[in-house]
Amino acid sequence: MSTGTKNRKTSRTGRIFIGIAWVIISLLFPIGMMAQIRVFDAPAGVALNNDFTVQVRPAGQKQWQGAAAYNIMVAKMENGKKTEENASLAYFSTAGKVEVAVRLNKGSLQTARIRPLSYGIQQMLKGNTLYFTLDKPCNLSVEVNGDIFHNLHLFANPVYEFADTLAKNVIWFRPGLHELQNGLLRVPSNTTVYVAGGAFVKGRILFDSVCNSRLLGYGIVDPSEGGGISIGKSKNIEVEGVISSRCFTGGSTDIKIKNVKAISAYRWGDGMNVVSSNNVLLDGVFNRNSDDCTTVYGTRGHYSGGCNNVTMQNATLWADVAHPILIGTHGSTPNKDTLQNLSYINIDILDHNEAQIDYQGCMSINAGDNNLVRKVRFENIRVEDFRKGQLFNVRVFFNSKYCTSPGRGVEDVLFKDIVYNGRHAVTSVLDGYNEDRKVKNIVFENLLVNGRLYYDGMKERPGWYKTADLAGIYVGNHTEGIIFKNTGSK
Repeated sequence: MSTGTKNRKTSRTGRIFIGIAWVIISLLFPIGMMAQIRVFDAPAGVALNNDFTVQVRPAGQKQWQGAAAYNIMVAKMENGKKTEENASLAYFSTAGKVEVAVRLNKGSLQTARIRPLSYGIQQMLKGNTLYFTLDKPCNLSVEVNGDIFHNLHLFANPVYEFADTLAKNVIWFRPGLHELQNGLLRVPSNTTVYVAGGAFVKGRILFDSVCNSRLLGYGIVDPSEGGGISIGKSKNIEVEGVISSRCFTGGSTDIKIKNVKAISAYRWGDGMNVVSSNNVLLDGVFNRNSDDCTTVYGTRGHYSGGCNNVTMQNATLWADVAHPILIGTHGSTPNKDTLQNLSYINIDILDHNEAQIDYQGCMSINAGDNNLVRKVRFENIRVEDFRKGQLFNVRVFFNSKYCTSPGRGVEDVLFKDIVYNGRHAVTSVLDGYNEDRKVKNIVFENLLVNGRLYYDGMKERPGWYKTADLAGIYVGNHTEGIIFKNTGSK
């Protein structure tokens, strides 16, 4: 009798386990063999935008599926005045080639472009609908009639199978609207948080003094000023897939941020700041921000020390205000922080818009607060025709608004395979502070601007010109070792 009872209990437990598994798999992250495309209904109570109707289907099939179009705020800065504009956002997941149809519901569709332009996505206009095909997951901006402020942010995510969906220590946000208690979730150590596709979490998710935890999913984590994601004084943290306004890292080690989308419109809406942290990877991210898209700083606020081994790769950056990439402004004058081994690889910069001269530069290193910035690599970066600013700004400077001293120096920086096509870039700047605080050993390798390659020894350069003069770069007195090379890799 006792044996039979035990067997019946085991069987019931097994059935419950299997049932839970299928519910989680079907609602959260579909396995690739189950479906090529997964769309997610928008939760009731979340703001939508009816500018566009978005549909997707596996290539070659007839049946379309609708992807919800959310309302997302973006920043518009003109003549020193900032407004917040209503743009659109839609997402889905796919494991193969997919066809997309985007219908403009207001006005007449005259022109369209799909960015990054480097993706070379072919399009077809038919009436008020734009059609195109995606061969793989990617993060896009779909813009019609030249309007960049009421565009569609379209995120095609990969289909994942998470093997530990049923693991212990899981906090799961199902599809729907969720309001965090007191507006905050503190994630414990050794815990996985899932934000399912179709979930919208209001509030902030915080990793504070924890280790071995993750935030995964395709849902949205509150893109308002009070929301977002923060990682502080933590180790071995992963964030992947979600949409938010920011993903901050401070005083932390071994951090991976993958395929995260950060869109902000509020003041000081930095996207992905890295402060006093080591071994940080930002991979496949999309940033459209109302301040710097990504920064690396030394000591600041609750965090102290320099940064070492920070990599951003396979990213798309759009700065509606300030810099796409900024390094070095903040640190500790007494502690003399070092920011080193920083890499920015395979990046598309869609926009840079800054009227203030002190805060320009698509790729900017501004060493202040006794920081030393060294061993920085910018490689395979494509810059589209941004609205206003500089292509490069590398300085040792003292900005009394934000710093207590000038930086110690900038050295050993490589700009390799940088391509800019446009007409709005103003003169770039390379400049040290004094003879003890220099900018030195800066190499431009295969710099291509509007189809022209700039290098020392180019035949078009008059003997009395610097190569930098032709390239539109001001080189100050407190600099040394500025070299332009042509290695023929382009």
